[in-house]
Amino acid sequence: MPDVSVDLVVNTMEDGKKPAVASIDGLALGGGLELALGCPARIAAPQAQLGLPELSLGVIPGFGGTQHLLRLIGLSKAAELMMTSKPIMSEEGKKLGLIDAIVPSSELLKVSRQWTLDIAERRKPWMRSLYKTDKIGSLSEAREVLKVAREQVKQTAKKMPQHLACIGVIEEGIIHGGYNGVLKEAKVFKDLVLSDTSKGLVHVFFFPTVTVEGMIRYLTSLILNSNLGQTRKLL
Repeated sequence: MPDVSVDLVVNTMEDGKKPAVASIDGLALGGGLELALGCPARIAAPQAQLGLPELSLGVIPGFGGTQHLLRLIGLSKAAELMMTSKPIMSEEGKKLGLIDAIVPSSELLKVSRQWTLDIAERRKPWMRSLYKTDKIGSLSEAREVLKVAREQVKQTAKKMPQHLACIGVIEEGIIHGGYNGVLKEAKVFKDLVLSDTSKGLVHVFFFPTVTVEGMIRYLTSLILNSNLGQTRKLL
């Protein structure tokens, strides 16, 4: 389980003296994307997939994702991507402002290296997303977006604590700044990762890799141990 020093690795990278441009080829989901969000730029191959699916596993992004994403693509779209856990392709990511350039896989490292040099030599901006506020809007606008998100969660996932917890962490960062949002994110992540909901959803995530007999034994054991309520939540 990460401690605060690990949680802040993205912040340490973002505030470092040398830029590090992310090269994305394939999947950048969860922690992989969160590391990329801490970079001043992200270069992706056409087939790259991007997303923060942590809520589908009963937790929230734990490496700064709740704070960085909304500052790059706006609060409404960031909340949608986190609440639904659905990935997007690099083309959509570029339209949203998440990806800076799309290049063939064979050119990915070359372009990323040049982009890094351009930032270091001030030919391109050194953008630290945690400190951006222009995509968030006013506080009243942000609160209205989060109010709508909470209402939707209460209708679609009211028994899943991670959704409302994620919205609360997002709100913390908007009101008190991205760094404070990251600190709260770390605490909430640790609480959720130990929850029964998270343990159950992680188990369900790996169901395709186990046998039908194994699934039956697992569900039977839950029922025999009076965990029927939790089983219903998972199903």
